[in-house]
Amino acid sequence: MSNVSNIVKSIQDIMRKDAGTYGDAQRLEQLGWMFFLKIFDDREIELELIRDSYKSPLPQHLRWSAWATDAEGTTGDALLDFVNNTLLPRLKGLTGGANKIAGLIRMVFEDANNYMKNGTLMRQVINKINGIDFNASDDRHMFGDIYEKLLRDLQSAGNAGEFYTPRAVTQFIVDQVNPRLGETILDPACGTGGFLTCAIEHLRRQAKTDTDERTIQDCIAGIEKKHLPHILCMTNLLLHGIDVPSNVRHDNTLARPLRDWSPKERVDVIVTNPPFGGMEEDGIEANFPAEFRTRETADLFLVLLMKVLKPGGRAGLVLPDGTLFGEGVKTRIKEALLTDCNLHTIVRLPNGVFNPYTGIRTNLLFFTKGAPTTAVWYYEHAYPAGAKSYNKGKPIRIEEFEGEKVWWGDEANGFAARVENEQAWRVSIGEIKAGNFNLDLKNPHNPDTGPGDVDHLLPEYEKLLAQIAATRAALKAELQNALTVQAGKAR
Repeated sequence: MSNVSNIVKSIQDIMRKDAGTYGDAQRLEQLGWMFFLKIFDDREIELELIRDSYKSPLPQHLRWSAWATDAEGTTGDALLDFVNNTLLPRLKGLTGGANKIAGLIRMVFEDANNYMKNGTLMRQVINKINGIDFNASDDRHMFGDIYEKLLRDLQSAGNAGEFYTPRAVTQFIVDQVNPRLGETILDPACGTGGFLTCAIEHLRRQAKTDTDERTIQDCIAGIEKKHLPHILCMTNLLLHGIDVPSNVRHDNTLARPLRDWSPKERVDVIVTNPPFGGMEEDGIEANFPAEFRTRETADLFLVLLMKVLKPGGRAGLVLPDGTLFGEGVKTRIKEALLTDCNLHTIVRLPNGVFNPYTGIRTNLLFFTKGAPTTAVWYYEHAYPAGAKSYNKGKPIRIEEFEGEKVWWGDEANGFAARVENEQAWRVSIGEIKAGNFNLDLKNPHNPDTGPGDVDHLLPEYEKLLAQIAATRAALKAELQNALTVQAGKAR
């Protein structure tokens, strides 16, 4: 077995020498389409062996095995010329009629670029990539781990948080939503595919036949706005055995009017971490009903989820604290959510889960469409013993969610087995309505559970400053009175 970790590290070292790949984003995008072609070629070689009728959608001279596998093959300016003037233009214009794979490749490469300027260094990178056999399960699984590390490194370089959600969070959400074979599963902001690959692994544990596997191939769908995470998502899905991930589109989910989503497009399961903390471009809000119009991305995605879920459909998603306590449009969105769906559980995550990408406090929301909410259960996720926060070296782990899993219970019986404890509490819909649909509710069993949100702290801070000023004035007055009294006695 090749040492995939060392290979990937050496590839990064080579690319740092090239004047064109001057940042982590360029290096990862370059690696994205190169790995895609290598992984796709390895998969094609396997398919040609097991399917007599398999025919590649690529012209022979564009296949990775034709131009890249010879370590002493084309290099230098000739290699650059081939990549810039033949390979990428042909892939971007690939035609294949009804061939779904050809359309998929064209979509993957429509915004792909070659950033490398040194053809000799490019040959060295290609030769390193050839050291990984993606048909070997050990290499494939190890590369999956390295792949996630590359995504985290990109985040650490300062890019916004649409690229990577901690795997423990994606796995917990998928486990609790529990998609089942035959159900349709969507991530409308799929990024690099973390939720989709977790869902695939979850379904494969249920699969027993080839028919089950074909069902998995067809039931996964996603949409990603940006090119880089989209090509990484396609690569990720290929690594996870999805032969034709044509249900994952490169598009802006929110750019489509909400009314245009037909009942036939509704899905059974949505698992997602929509971008938060950002604003959509002008005009996007016009795609939504007037009472829900906002440019805040996370709020618009929440409205979309309510529309796209089938009756009885289930959702698990990540949302920031701001959605929970916000007023105005946010209040109307939360009222609609609690009216149209059963928001049965909110898991409140501590600070640092998304470090170093963002310090925004986050929550995991779980709801089922079709019946109104009667009560919301909260569960406060605590740090592991001895920890005060999470960081790049010590991220949140799936084992830490064992408490939630033991406590969770069964939705079919209304979660009747759930009990309140130091980390869990229940709030009735009446209480929530009385609080103007504020869902940012603190743990009544442990009120001192952290510093709180800045929007809450600022009024308290200003009140405290006023109290300090009043106390100082009172002390000053008392001191002045005491000095006056002493002066009078002295006379």
